[in-house]
Amino acid sequence: MTEPEVTPPLLIKVVLVDDHAMFRTGVRAELGSSVDIVGEAADTKEAVQTVLETRPDVVLLDVHLPGGGGAEVLRQVLPAAPEVKFLALSVSDAAEDVIGTIRAGARGYVTKSITGTDLVAAIKRVADGDAVFSPRLAGFVLDAFAGSEPPSVDDDLDRLTQREREVLRLIARGYAYKEIAKELFISVKTVETHVSAVLRKLQLSNRYELTRWATDRRLV
Repeated sequence: MTEPEVTPPLLIKVVLVDDHAMFRTGVRAELGSSVDIVGEAADTKEAVQTVLETRPDVVLLDVHLPGGGGAEVLRQVLPAAPEVKFLALSVSDAAEDVIGTIRAGARGYVTKSITGTDLVAAIKRVADGDAVFSPRLAGFVLDAFAGSEPPSVDDDLDRLTQREREVLRLIARGYAYKEIAKELFISVKTVETHVSAVLRKLQLSNRYELTRWATDRRLV
């Protein structure tokens, strides 16, 4: 008697959105054959076009993108394709980024320190309709949607670009310039340039003052 053929389950269709090609390559390698990556994009315009063309189940979305950022992708895509679910995957764990992205329509937010196994699990949960957050970030969202305001951004911090904020937080956590460069997929020289800009804008003299400044504002 011939046994009936077993149809393999359909893989979750995923689009990767990140402006660093090396990072997208790394994510592809980590996800392996666990999902079906149907497209990639490096900026806001390309992301909107790719998502609307491929209609994936889940979009892995970086928060900081050329052309308007992840929130702008959400604002443009969701009215036309409300069935697509978004999982933010970002180096930033700043409350304003997390809350802004969730308010724009993302179903979850995890940081780039997540393991490949945990990322696959997060994608599957989001595809099933669950909300997923890195443990430290869940509190931001609970506080925000319970009615309390997210931490305010003071005038000094508001003068910094998103990339400068990322560098600031990593410096304050004790990362060396080479480690920051690796984490953000930029050169050591670019890290030095950002640190100089941060020190100048905040009128600080060295990384130790910068660390104390960030700690006082609970940015670490």
